[in-house]
Amino acid sequence: MGVRVSAITASDVPEVADFLHRELNEKVSAQAWAQAVDVPWKVDAPNHGFQLRTDDGTVVGAYLAFYSDRTVGDRVLRFCNLGAWCVLPEQRFHSLKLLKAQLDQKCDVYTDLSPSGNVVPVNTKRGFRFLDTATELVPNITLPSLPGSGSVTADPRAIASALTGAEAQIYQDHAGLAAARHLLLTRGGETCYVIFRKDRRKGLPLFASILYVSNPPLFRRMFRQVSSHLLLRHGLPATLAETRISGGGLPGGRPLANPRRKMVLGDGIADSDVDYLYSELVCLSW
Repeated sequence: MGVRVSAITASDVPEVADFLHRELNEKVSAQAWAQAVDVPWKVDAPNHGFQLRTDDGTVVGAYLAFYSDRTVGDRVLRFCNLGAWCVLPEQRFHSLKLLKAQLDQKCDVYTDLSPSGNVVPVNTKRGFRFLDTATELVPNITLPSLPGSGSVTADPRAIASALTGAEAQIYQDHAGLAAARHLLLTRGGETCYVIFRKDRRKGLPLFASILYVSNPPLFRRMFRQVSSHLLLRHGLPATLAETRISGGGLPGGRPLANPRRKMVLGDGIADSDVDYLYSELVCLSW
């Protein structure tokens, strides 16, 4: 039976979501897969990625994509974050057709923020490079609140009222996403907006992974308060923070020997031009 590649349109999403639930990760419901690709931010997305269907219309493979238009320097660039990639074993030799379809769109920047081991060499052959993902593991501990130590809140109303400009837009774009969790740090006249996600290591959902920090110096100064908040309010005993995101070492942090790899493809794109917003990491909890 023949197999064809086609774009994933809105009408295809339910079948593709059901396929990913069955064949890739049963812990993620079909509804969660479908909601993940229905992004709330403004973007003229050409599709939700690409799919493989047999001649009778059965989905046998899918490669999700999350698009956004991001400002880098004085340029507005089209980013394509490559998401979940799954193909049935008997159709595996068609897998690269999906990647080719993604790259043929000629987006300015492609990111792959959760490449599996066998995807890494495939990406490398097509020009992807590794981002600097040097990561610290920090045990979250409780500390007494001291005068002048500042405050940490996850209250949506407090966060929305405090943020302005670009930060307010980021919050508006990410407030309802399944994996994005939000904090506002305040000390004196300074604020810091933080986005994190709950992550698993060895199957244990015990980690806060820091995805975005608007004010890294304040984040580092207030990390003990953040650590206590994550433990007491979110039940997370440890934090994973990339040095590139946090801006430096954190109190009590120890470097991971093998941090998770992330990859990027794009001419003239520096690590500092790439963050984890508007991506699968904020849209899908697994």
